[in-house]
Amino acid sequence: MKKATMLLLGLIFPVLINAQIVSNGDFSNGLTGGWSFQDLETANATSSITDGVFHASITNGGTEVWHIQLSQGGISLQQDSTYLVSFKASADSQRTINASVGLNQDPWTYYGGTQALLADSMQIFEFTFTLRSSSNSNARVVFDMGKSAINVHLDDISIEKIKAVPLKGMKETPFTKGVNVTNWFQVASPQQIDFTKYTKQDFINIKSLGADVIRLPINLHSMVGAAPDYALDSLFLFFLDQVVDWAEELELHLILDNHTFDPAVDTDPDVGDILVPVWRQMAAHYADRSEFIYFEVLNEPHGIAESTWNAIQQRVIDAIREVDQTHTIVVGGANFNSFNSLQYIPEFADTNLIYTYHFYDPFLLTHQGASWTDPSLVSLSGIPFPYNAAAMPGVPSDLQGTWVESSFTDYATDGTAERVQELLDIAINFAEQRGVAIFCGELGVYNLNSENESRVNWHTIVNAYLTERGVSWTNWDYHGGFGVFEKNSNGLFDHDLNVPILEAMGFTVPPQTEYVMKPDSTGFEVYTDFSAKGVSSGGSGNPLSFYDKSDPYDGEFAIHWTGANQYQAINFDFQPNKDLSEIIDWTLLKMYVKGDTPGATFDLRFIDTKTGSDDHPWRMFYRVSSSEVPFDGEWNLLEIPLSSFVEMGSYDNNQWFDPVGEFDWSAVDNFNIVAEEAALGEANFWFDEIEIVSGLIDDIEEEFTPVSFTLNQNYPNPFNPNTVISYQLPASSTVQLSVFDNLGRKVTTLVDSRQQSGSHSVKFDGSALASGIYFYELRVGDNIQRKSMMMIK
Repeated sequence: MKKATMLLLGLIFPVLINAQIVSNGDFSNGLTGGWSFQDLETANATSSITDGVFHASITNGGTEVWHIQLSQGGISLQQDSTYLVSFKASADSQRTINASVGLNQDPWTYYGGTQALLADSMQIFEFTFTLRSSSNSNARVVFDMGKSAINVHLDDISIEKIKAVPLKGMKETPFTKGVNVTNWFQVASPQQIDFTKYTKQDFINIKSLGADVIRLPINLHSMVGAAPDYALDSLFLFFLDQVVDWAEELELHLILDNHTFDPAVDTDPDVGDILVPVWRQMAAHYADRSEFIYFEVLNEPHGIAESTWNAIQQRVIDAIREVDQTHTIVVGGANFNSFNSLQYIPEFADTNLIYTYHFYDPFLLTHQGASWTDPSLVSLSGIPFPYNAAAMPGVPSDLQGTWVESSFTDYATDGTAERVQELLDIAINFAEQRGVAIFCGELGVYNLNSENESRVNWHTIVNAYLTERGVSWTNWDYHGGFGVFEKNSNGLFDHDLNVPILEAMGFTVPPQTEYVMKPDSTGFEVYTDFSAKGVSSGGSGNPLSFYDKSDPYDGEFAIHWTGANQYQAINFDFQPNKDLSEIIDWTLLKMYVKGDTPGATFDLRFIDTKTGSDDHPWRMFYRVSSSEVPFDGEWNLLEIPLSSFVEMGSYDNNQWFDPVGEFDWSAVDNFNIVAEEAALGEANFWFDEIEIVSGLIDDIEEEFTPVSFTLNQNYPNPFNPNTVISYQLPASSTVQLSVFDNLGRKVTTLVDSRQQSGSHSVKFDGSALASGIYFYELRVGDNIQRKSMMMIK
């Protein structure tokens, strides 16, 4: 362990050139020659020199490695020269410090460094680096000693210009460029994988751009059973095997990226307990597959010590090699796979590795509009690239006083092509010195608040530079906020590609045509074993399974739903939207339903498209109870004419809007199954063979006769001032629907007439009423049903 720490970066047998010392520190005369000692923020330390040895007495190490520093500035370094840094160090008990050399200004530019594991006796530590940027007369050497209150002792620090054996040179990867296919296998369980979101045709399309690699993020730890075995789920493998088949058939390199991470939660130091068995199983399962398959250990570990993380990576490498000696393993550093963390990865003995890093610099540009950062950058917009003083926005008020404000100050330097290339060189220099292959697994600019011109400019610099230097990369992402489609488009390959972005990346872009939505003229499938292509599925409930095999009505799978809270839903998003305006009079929503709780209900709901700030996503609904189909534990056919759906209003921007007759059947965004009236509790529902089908009007009326009369809960409830009351009649009947106050006094009669069988609804305007509890009563012959509702002003 000590030996490995002492000599890093692979420049072997250095030879001194006239023993030229450009910096030294034996401290026999105190802190002379530009040396200084400081603590920052919450850290607290004092220093002393005894017998020529520097002592840092640390009482509070702070939270960051740079909070306590011993540094020397003003060192002169020459371009394309190689330097050997040597120092002696010890600590009162075992701990680590970081030693590095870089540009003596903010923002910090890293030239080289090491992480030293200290013991209670003095040891010699060394590292080398080559200055690839221009000569620097103002470099500095820094010892970062934070995050531990254990005292540190330093002596005999020197930086010497050396003659070195030539760099080993960067190894090539078998692939060059591609995309991340995101939000597909990034779900909480195999049951929630929306498998038909992507198909083999999407892989064909990606390859036609000129891509030869796809990185597939997978929430891998959500695809396994319980500890300690963490057995891979068979449904997950059923899906992933098909993806692997497509990649191999198309000769696309496929990186299976373990994307089990939360940016707000530190990586567990015990994460190896699941990583080792999971990757051993993955490797065994794919051991006989082609070399187009790659294993990426873990995406963006963070909040974990570099030494701890790298020890875990070694365990994973060993576990994979127990069962698979062929496939390439992708490894990366801690601190979110930062390029600055590559230096801390040891020289693994395994040579069939690719070292990965991510690149999102300058962060001020690439994450404007991001909500997942700390602080949130939702208010940040309009950052230009390259830097343009006249185009720079002001610092948003909610970001003043944070690190964002200082990033504005630094952006004149950070927001330049030269600075971006300097940072990219850090990873390139690492690969050349180590003689390894590197891969930029993620890069991109979030499109929410950024100008497309600036995105294009950034990709032109970054992607061209990486390609020129022989570094492979995958853009984050394909569809999505960093993706290659026009913002807020349908994401259709033939119509919506962001041509300037793709050209900036060096891809070949097929001709694009304008998409014209045409009215549907026939029925279509929504779910039959899988969601139909062009229908993206998801939703809430515990559990919610789209692939329940216990008793499907037809085929292999059915949807199982239980445990949903009130208003949670199963969602089927039409991509692109549907125009049902020409078929609503002669089509049915047809589905098979099985329920086990007669008193339960659910709503079926269509939602149209919000077209502007003055519009809302309006809803049409139909409430299903045991009056339509008996929830008797058996499969039952449910057929509802689209014309029987009733407008119910809209919930938009945390506000309820009453129905005004503006639902647009020509722009239907999605179809939902909703726990609208109440939480599901322990009630179970299964759904299968969901589709829109044609039907004759006479047949519809005959088939859709409810089995009993039912009064539904009003919606919305509570309400102000309008609500909708709906009910079903099993036969033509004389109907009275009245509203009473809480003393039993009649407020109004809404219906007093003879009505045909089927579904009915009526709008109640309570604007003249005071807040309080009211009752509405449905009388059909001798049958009476009553429900309560609440008016809140």
